[in-house]
Amino acid sequence: MLIIPATMVARGFESILNSVGEFQVTSILSDLSHNNEVRLRFSDADLIVMDPQAMDFNDRKNAKSALQAYTDAPVIALQTTVLNEEYLKGYDEIINLYDSPSTIIRKLRAALTVKHEVQQAESEELSAREKEILVAVAQGKQNKEIADMFNLSVYTVITHRKNISKKTGIRSVAGLTVYAMLNNLIEV
Repeated sequence: MLIIPATMVARGFESILNSVGEFQVTSILSDLSHNNEVRLRFSDADLIVMDPQAMDFNDRKNAKSALQAYTDAPVIALQTTVLNEEYLKGYDEIINLYDSPSTIIRKLRAALTVKHEVQQAESEELSAREKEILVAVAQGKQNKEIADMFNLSVYTVITHRKNISKKTGIRSVAGLTVYAMLNNLIEV
């Protein structure tokens, strides 16, 4: 996913990725307006390449942490102008506008490798909240019902469900129900 306000830059970056064929751009956002935040939250992007200028000036320092509320994908800064080092600290990688295609691909691979290593190091055990959400899903409750039940936002429930699916490797409700039964979270 690209978050780049300049259409020419975004299309040029997409063209570089398409010419290599290893990475595919799933969507291009010009900013982080409310509608785009929703699109980001529901995307399954493996990587996010973002021009820090897509954020409001006051939010640029915390861009990476702001995006972590929506996705766990590595966020790579696309530096299109001279920026204070402070704005670039939180990113997983930095791509400069003048980097060659081979350098861009190398940096994208590096960010994915780090993400994969971190995921392997994290425990695959479900948290207590994830177990509660899993039980509710297995009981046939909808996201809104679960949100109301635990006093959470629907988006938080969706995030928990994504994490449950990642940790268990199961995407279907039926599969999650069987998983819950096998792990004695619910009774038959």
